[in-house]
Amino acid sequence: MSGWVRGPLPRLGLRARLLALGVLGLAVGFAFGGTLLVGALGWTLQRSVDEEALRTADAVALLTAEDALPDPLPVAGGQLRVQVVDVQGRIRAASIDADRLVPMLGPDELRPGQRQRLVVDGRRAGMPGPVRVVTVPAGTPQEPRTVLVAKSLTDVRHSLRVVRNLLLVGFPLLVAGLGVVAWRVVGATLRPVEQLRSGAAEITGRAGAERLPVPAGQDEIHRLAVTLNDMLDRLAASRDRQRAFVADAAHELRSPLTNMRTELEVARRLGDDTDWPAVADDLLADTERLSRLVDDLLLLARLDEQDARPAPVGPVELGELAHAVAARYPSPPLRLTLPDGPLWVEGDAGELRRVLVNLVDNALRHARTGVELAVSGPDGAYHLVTVTDDGPGVPAADRERVFARFTRLDDARARDAGGAGLGLAIVRELVRRAGGAVELADATPGAAAPGLRATVRLPALAEPDAE
Repeated sequence: MSGWVRGPLPRLGLRARLLALGVLGLAVGFAFGGTLLVGALGWTLQRSVDEEALRTADAVALLTAEDALPDPLPVAGGQLRVQVVDVQGRIRAASIDADRLVPMLGPDELRPGQRQRLVVDGRRAGMPGPVRVVTVPAGTPQEPRTVLVAKSLTDVRHSLRVVRNLLLVGFPLLVAGLGVVAWRVVGATLRPVEQLRSGAAEITGRAGAERLPVPAGQDEIHRLAVTLNDMLDRLAASRDRQRAFVADAAHELRSPLTNMRTELEVARRLGDDTDWPAVADDLLADTERLSRLVDDLLLLARLDEQDARPAPVGPVELGELAHAVAARYPSPPLRLTLPDGPLWVEGDAGELRRVLVNLVDNALRHARTGVELAVSGPDGAYHLVTVTDDGPGVPAADRERVFARFTRLDDARARDAGGAGLGLAIVRELVRRAGGAVELADATPGAAAPGLRATVRLPALAEPDAE
């Protein structure tokens, strides 16, 4: 059976396989149910015959005990025969149609003093077909008797045969009718699936809204179509972001490469008049800019591949981290403000250092006189790191947009010294991985040059125990 399911069925369509399995299940179920029905009906009819025969035998036994046994016995004829025999097997009384010379049970079958139930040949009782014979002890201890009652099983066998024939004829017709109904129902059920398949076959992956048809019913197929359309929307948005990312990355990579090529072509045309040390310095600057850009792109690509934030590496003391970052810059223009005691957070020290470096670099590019790096806390469940400059600031309408990749405001673009618009995007991704948040605000609200304050909130961690 299992080999047949693995063999012929997979070559059929889903609709045919479902119908075949359903019809097979119905046939097995109907066969099992029909067998139980015939068995239960036969048992019930047989019990009814036994009860009727025993009632008659008990009544005759009561008459025998009272020594009031008439002969012939007042039992209706037809399919019921009664005999009363003694211990030697001689017939002492019988019903009108019963044989008065030959007992219905032979000496080897009769057990005096016991109740018995046997099926014997009907010719013994003068009836066609098999008969049910029951025996009941009767009489007195001095004159024991046995009452034999025979009841024909012809009606039982006929009833069972009629029911069996009806089942043999009706079950195939019923299975066939249910198969036709199931074929239509399965076809109607699978029609939305076929529509989904056709819609999916028409999706080419080109730009534009591409969606699957959604069935009207609020069922599993409807929810599947909605879920698939949501997935297509996410894939389309991811595809658009990827295309924009590739286009912006190509543009940013082309700029330093174009500068390097131009400088080399000019140097070759000038020949001996070329100031090669200056050319080398310019090429080195463009190479460093290109290297930073490639590192940023690789970091963003790696962050995009990670679906969930990994477990933090270990405890990080923000004061030490800020002090290490500030050591890279001259003071002034960078000023460092640290708390009196240690402030611990849990995360990757390298990633948090990258956050502070990007914020300080961004602030120094736009500051007029100086930048302040400060660590404070706690603020609720968070410690704060702020980077403040006194530059032109960022308008409130653009403070969310500047965290997008390759975003540079016009004023910042004019003054940018090699930035590609990835610094703040990297900051947001890394801060999110650390379980924190970053936001921008005016350093001096209402001033002509309000400056910019970047605030990083990192989950506070209790001071680790000394080992």
